[in-house]
Amino acid sequence: MIRNVVVHVANEQPLLADLYGLPTAGDSGMLCTNLRMPDGKRPIFVDDQRATFFFPYLHIRFVEIPTSAFRPEGADTVDHGDDAALVALDAGATNGRDDEPDLELDEEFLRKIRDL
Repeated sequence: MIRNVVVHVANEQPLLADLYGLPTAGDSGMLCTNLRMPDGKRPIFVDDQRATFFFPYLHIRFVEIPTSAFRPEGADTVDHGDDAALVALDAGATNGRDDEPDLELDEEFLRKIRDL
């Protein structure tokens, strides 16, 4: 079970859900359970949050799967079964990027904006 996945449905607010497994290229939709709003409340169109939901990929813009969903308590790596994929989870890794880039303010540009 992959918990706390953010599902971005087309023309709707994001939803949190628990996936039964990683989406694959052969799937026609996403199967999930425990559907809820980001604040934890039940969406108005859902009768039972614990039900199983199927969203056709046609209606899903994208899915956010947090790295914490793959990390068992106290583990740095996890094996994903059939795929035998080993996902390295290094909490300190930034993929060569700074979390907050250094931005320099262009004083001339700011002056022009103030003058408008």
